[in-house]
Amino acid sequence: MSNASILARILETKQQEIEAGRAWVSFEELKARSADLPSLRGFKQALSHAAGQGPAVIAEIKKASPSAGVIRHEFDPAAIAASYTSGGAACLSVLTDQQYFQGHRDHLMQARESCDLPLLRKDFLVDPWQVYETVCLGADCMLLIVAALTQDQLQELHGLAREAGLDVLVEVHDEAELEAAMRLEGFILGVNNRNLHTFETDLTTSERLRGLLPRGRLLVTESGIRTRADVERMQGAGIHAFLVGEAFMREEDPGCALRTLFFPGGTEE
Repeated sequence: MSNASILARILETKQQEIEAGRAWVSFEELKARSADLPSLRGFKQALSHAAGQGPAVIAEIKKASPSAGVIRHEFDPAAIAASYTSGGAACLSVLTDQQYFQGHRDHLMQARESCDLPLLRKDFLVDPWQVYETVCLGADCMLLIVAALTQDQLQELHGLAREAGLDVLVEVHDEAELEAAMRLEGFILGVNNRNLHTFETDLTTSERLRGLLPRGRLLVTESGIRTRADVERMQGAGIHAFLVGEAFMREEDPGCALRTLFFPGGTEE
């Protein structure tokens, strides 16, 4: 089954989950609860600061994926978050999709309790109800995937997220999606190097789209970063922020793997 077909199935499942969630707690109740929560940790600020000092790593807590199956059998989100923190991560990304990625909303809350880093909720967010659910879970940033949204949805969800105080990582795969994303303001741009139709990763995607952006614009490269040569290649292209998960999740000590890949000289301090 193609990635595009999987995406369609995931989005259908999300609608069912949202309907069930609304039956449990209303949009208005979620919004009211979000107003009483502790201050957010400033995801974009932390990422930008780290990128100015060296590689800025968003380290991902991810148990499985539709394409790879189970990636990590010994899965303890709190311990992984602590390991990533000691390894020099700037921020964390936590998968909360349950059916396709074996994530859970509790994983994000467990990670937050065990570290002080800002957290991205990594899920397929397509409805305003999910924006305030994301705040209530304790995330500091939410993901919007351009391939999964219309332009109107993208604008609405981005606006609601910013109103709620969340930072937003907007993910694109190609030039057309980049054009749609650039109609927004104040977001973090993520470029996914994984082709939606073939599953293949190609780092030239980040290099190509980086060339279309103003100098100094923060870009997060996602997928396909596996070796020190990959890191240096991206840095050579002016890309200093990275989202990496699977390469770390397969290692016994994810934080040690992060440090080895990104800070071999021990310069993350």
